[in-house]
Order: sequence, then C-alpha cells, then structure tokens
Amino acid sequence: MGGRTTMPMDSEFLPGRESRLSVPSHHAVLGTPLQGPFEVEAQVAFFGMGCFWGAERAFWRNHDVLSTAVGYMGGKTPNPTYEEVCSGLTGHTEVVVVWFDPSRCSYADLLKTFWERHDPTQGMRQGNDVGTQYRSAIYCTTESQVKQGTLSMEAFGGALSSAGFPTVTTEIRLLEEFYFAESYHQQYLHKNPNGYCGLAGTGVSCSI
Repeated sequence: MGGRTTMPMDSEFLPGRESRLSVPSHHAVLGTPLQGPFEVEAQVAFFGMGCFWGAERAFWRNHDVLSTAVGYMGGKTPNPTYEEVCSGLTGHTEVVVVWFDPSRCSYADLLKTFWERHDPTQGMRQGNDVGTQYRSAIYCTTESQVKQGTLSMEAFGGALSSAGFPTVTTEIRLLEEFYFAESYHQQYLHKNPNGYCGLAGTGVSCSI
C-alpha cells in the first residue's frame, strides 16, 4: 500500500470532528475493559510499529498485559477516521495502546516487544506499507518512559548498526492526544484470523 511519505503543511491538515469514535466496552480476546478501569493500578504505553492490526496482536499475546486497543496519535486532526489517517493529511500514525500492571510486566518488557517486532529503521513505512501513518513511534506518559525509550533506542540502534541496518528513525515524544480507531479495527486479527499482517522484525535481539 503506497501513501504520502511527508508530513502535511499546516494549511493541509484535515479539520476532523468534535465527536469521538465509539468502541466496544471489552477486549474481544482478553475479556478485560478496553478503556479501564482495572482492578489494579494500571500504567499505559503507546507504540507505533506500522499496521496496528499486527502490532496489537503482538502485545495481547503477552499474557501479563491487562488490555490493548488501537488508534491514532502524533497528528493534528481531531478524532480522525481511518480513511483520513490513510490520506496522510492528519499527521497521525497508527498506534497500539497497552495497559499493563507494572508488578507483572515492566515497561522494559514492552519496549523489547516493540523493538523486536518491527523494523524501526524504515522511516515512513513498514515493508510494503508506505505512508506517514506507518512510521515508528513511542509516545510516553512520563519523563521516565522517555528516558527508558531513548536509552533502549540507543542500545538497540547499536545492535542494528552492527548487523548492517541503517539508523533508527523512531520518534519518541511525551504523550499526545490518543484517538481510538473504529470498532472494526479493535482486535482485528482475532476477528479476521486470515487478515493481512505485514509486521516483521529485523531478527536482531533487543537486550534491555
């Protein structure tokens, strides 16, 4: 899938809308609330790894996470639709949100999955999926997450360089507005077991 590979100018952003898209109340695989609240003190992480269908599955298969969902971050258009994001005129990238209990699953564990399950050196693409919505990103809720993400990027970037890969292009920023994607995107590969998933790692191990 080919798409726009440059971010829009301010005059190009789509206007969006005031109302948020509706999503199911519970996770189709885990049975947990899609947005909380949870019985434990949950923390949250946001990752852009290319097509969010495969990215979400990579995290819900970790039995220590509480819940996952997919949506859009990093752009300017409020409450965008999938079609608008794919146009390249919202500035968003596809992301998976992961709620986790830090007593069972650390942020470092999630970072390891993030780095190993996609190729963070490809810029505005992942494999055959081309466009700004497929860029690699870590959106952080705390300065601690920024620090952990940056240190892990430096370490993994060194390992990738030693294996012959180019420079990591992942953007790491403090939390921006998260917009849930449409209901049919949530746990898509559970609902459509033979659905498309172009997510592929580099084969390089991440040691954090």
